[in-house]
Amino acid sequence: MMAGAPAAFAQTRGAMSAEWGDSFDAGSRSRATRNPYPVLGPHTVQGLEQAIGQYQQIVARGGWQPVPAGERLRIGARRPAVVLLRDRLIATGDLDASSGRSDIFDSFVDTAVKRFQTRHGISPDGLVRESTYAALNVPADMRLRQLETNLVRVRAYSGNLGNKFIAMNIPAAQLEAVENGQVVSRHVTVVGKIDRQSPIISTRVENINFNPYWTVPSSIIRKDLIPKMQAEPDYLAKNRIRIFNGQGQEVTPESINWNSMDAMNYRFRQDPFEGNSMGNVRINIPNQHAVYMHDTPSKGLFGEDQRFHSSGCARVQNVRELIAWILQGTQWNRSEIDRVFRTVDRVDAKPLQPVPVYWVYITAWANPDGNVQFRDDIYQRDGMSAQAALR
Repeated sequence: MMAGAPAAFAQTRGAMSAEWGDSFDAGSRSRATRNPYPVLGPHTVQGLEQAIGQYQQIVARGGWQPVPAGERLRIGARRPAVVLLRDRLIATGDLDASSGRSDIFDSFVDTAVKRFQTRHGISPDGLVRESTYAALNVPADMRLRQLETNLVRVRAYSGNLGNKFIAMNIPAAQLEAVENGQVVSRHVTVVGKIDRQSPIISTRVENINFNPYWTVPSSIIRKDLIPKMQAEPDYLAKNRIRIFNGQGQEVTPESINWNSMDAMNYRFRQDPFEGNSMGNVRINIPNQHAVYMHDTPSKGLFGEDQRFHSSGCARVQNVRELIAWILQGTQWNRSEIDRVFRTVDRVDAKPLQPVPVYWVYITAWANPDGNVQFRDDIYQRDGMSAQAALR
């Protein structure tokens, strides 16, 4: 099973986890309230169709000029590049044309930059640096093709997804809990690295494991655990990982030759504790890739813009809110979930009905109010890289 390897081998974070989760909890609820439209839904189809029309007009006018990626720009700066930045932000409606073409980075430009950053999955700090320059300088015709590509993808999910479902958008590293056609909550996620990609799947939540064991996947044993043990012989003991042979008997780390592939013949299992790679809960979703959703002791990764660190599974921010929603109508209310999180007791739970789950790959979406979102094509599935190379 493919838990996120690097974070799986992180040191215990301790009591900060619950406080961090609560802060993300408040953020996810407010975002859902401001924008109730799910990525998988008819409003997105309508929004993408509108956005395609708008970007066709932009392309017909010649697109936009690149902003030279030089020094970092922030409020108060006075540079010739600010004029080009203003033009670029005006082209996509992030800045009103009435703000003029001054070379001063004023509060209007600051607000526009933050709006642009939010639409591109960049932390909205108003600072124009590498990531913001890169998003600004994607040509208009490539953005148009990105919108067209993703309209096809979203339309493929236009059938009955269920009254209550979960949709995780891999490029956005974000999950939506959807009920009655509206987003109940949004959750930041950490998903698969480029060389250990999260798959596109349609499945369902059948059961949930509180305080689970973690059985280390063979790929992680080979790529991560063996090198760790070569460098740090007491690593398994510190992380409460035990070794079992084919007969289920526990063996000692000293009995294994860590300078060979001998370890691949054994099963490695991490006991439930606050530093377990699954965190306090694992959400089981049957699929051929052996991936699932889970908590994590490494909450700090949720604050990054580029959250592609796992070995294929999805680590979910504020997972307690999500599982309380999944388990609505059962004995598992939020207070009961919080109680079991404070223990290391192995407990399982089932929703009243299996909840559909969709892991999707959407790099551009929009809603009818004109909010157009773009994300990096992290797994290079949009087919744009070859076109860019021919320019």
